[in-house]
Amino acid sequence: MTTFESAPLRGRMSPAGLAFLAVASIGWGLNFPIMKHLLTEWPPLTSRGLSGIVGAVALALIAGARGQALRVPRVLWSRLLLVSLLNIGGWVAFMGLALLWLRASDAAVLGVSIPLWVALVAWPILGERLSATRAVALLIALGGIAVLIGGGGLDASVDKLPGILCAIAGAICVALGTVLTKHFPLALPPLSLAAWQVGIGCIPVAIAGLALEDAHLAALSTSGWASMIYMTLVQFCVCYVCWFAALERLPAATASIGTLLVPVVGVLAASAMLHETLGVRELVALAVTLCSVAVALRS
Repeated sequence: MTTFESAPLRGRMSPAGLAFLAVASIGWGLNFPIMKHLLTEWPPLTSRGLSGIVGAVALALIAGARGQALRVPRVLWSRLLLVSLLNIGGWVAFMGLALLWLRASDAAVLGVSIPLWVALVAWPILGERLSATRAVALLIALGGIAVLIGGGGLDASVDKLPGILCAIAGAICVALGTVLTKHFPLALPPLSLAAWQVGIGCIPVAIAGLALEDAHLAALSTSGWASMIYMTLVQFCVCYVCWFAALERLPAATASIGTLLVPVVGVLAASAMLHETLGVRELVALAVTLCSVAVALRS
């Protein structure tokens, strides 16, 4: 799940827009347990990086088929590189690493905190003051994170701390990339922009994975290959195509709030697919985080 700036939104709310939004949100939510499962067979940087590169090529082909220009003006290259490394590279790398320590449901809950970090980062960069409402929302979100950290006692909290820090680092990278995109707009068609960002962001992740990790194709089972195909075609292609289609048909606030479905799907899917515990702690952390983001989006 990633935040991109798009062209000005057009059109009123439509059933088709809601359907596209549902497909994107459900697809991104299912990706958390699928990523977690894949880690039992392939390391995080290699799997995330390579699937992203292939997904970027597919997105570029889709953009070309829809008549969207892929050429990047020379003046935009430095901005594009910086934003791509933050928006995609940071998210892909840190969230993949986070799943080495965290359950898929915990990662899904932490990932949805991106809008709160956007509000925090926008203060020094864009001069957007942190309103009292958003400050309260951030404190509530930190409370939800505290619930995740505190579950299972001190030993469990220490064990999962590296994963929590990685997940928060990934969310902050996306927030910083989003704010910088607002500060230095990238005037590119949406699907073309997505293709470039995914490709540029995933190349260094894949290189790091191939250099530092031990990945062998023979280690992938049938379900492992299915997970790779899902991450490539559904996460990076179908979900982004549906996301931009939803943005063309829905108000921005509706689309943003609609993405709150992502962690709900992630938590429920992790329980069903990976048999992760779905208890009071998980439900409280999810509810608190969703409430904080909803408050921030409405402020």
